[in-house]
Amino acid sequence: MTDFRPGRFQVLPTVVKNLIIINVILVVAQFVFGRAGVDLADYLGLHYWKSSLFKPWQLITHMFMHGSFDDINGTIMHIFFNMFSLWMFGSILENLWGPKRFLIFYLICGLGAALLHLGVLGFEYNALADAFNQYQDNPTLDQYLLFIRKHGLDQYQPFQDLALRWEDSPSSIGFANNSNSLINQYITLKVNEATVGASGAVFGILFAFGYLFPNTLLYLYFLVPIKAKYVVGAFVLIELFSGIRNSAGDNVAHFAHLGGMLVAFILLKVWNKHNRQNFY
Repeated sequence: MTDFRPGRFQVLPTVVKNLIIINVILVVAQFVFGRAGVDLADYLGLHYWKSSLFKPWQLITHMFMHGSFDDINGTIMHIFFNMFSLWMFGSILENLWGPKRFLIFYLICGLGAALLHLGVLGFEYNALADAFNQYQDNPTLDQYLLFIRKHGLDQYQPFQDLALRWEDSPSSIGFANNSNSLINQYITLKVNEATVGASGAVFGILFAFGYLFPNTLLYLYFLVPIKAKYVVGAFVLIELFSGIRNSAGDNVAHFAHLGGMLVAFILLKVWNKHNRQNFY
């Protein structure tokens, strides 16, 4: 086990430092390539396996990407909170486990998060595709309104606009064709949408910290002390609720976060069972 004596503890250990550097470099590259008309998320972000953009390496590379080149503020906030959390909790774990074990843990948590996320995407896609196939058999105004409400599409302006125009001319056949085209475009967009971010791996790190140091006090907003185990429990409940709720316009991969925590729990249980302190 790593020596925690004074002078031995590294404030910014090797793996954490290099992970932060790689993530920052790729964010800068996103903006540079984005200005040239190339979206790196198309190549390195995680895509659904039925998308033509999916590549196997994205299971790893997606966790080094953040935000989007056309949303500077959102991207900066995304990478800042992930990297701050990685440094805050990951540094302690790397000092405890050593660099090799910590890196393996980090990557496996990120990979597990990606796999669970893809599984949820598959379930959601199949449900949406089946509902769309049924809708096409009877594309009436009433069925359209029912469809967009059920799948949260009534929150998007194009679907609202079509509904209003169709309600003004309910007997028009053209609106049925328009609705089919609009829904199909939405499904295609969702299939080709990229998922990026280190959040799955970082949530695994957060869970490990709470598991190993449950009574350590964390300060909410730097003022309110709360034990780490309660912070982790709150995150689990929030992510589970948000994932099940699946609100329209929510672009956060909640089940990826839960996947990272689940894999962290499994790894910690296995390592504890075998009482293995290091991988050598």
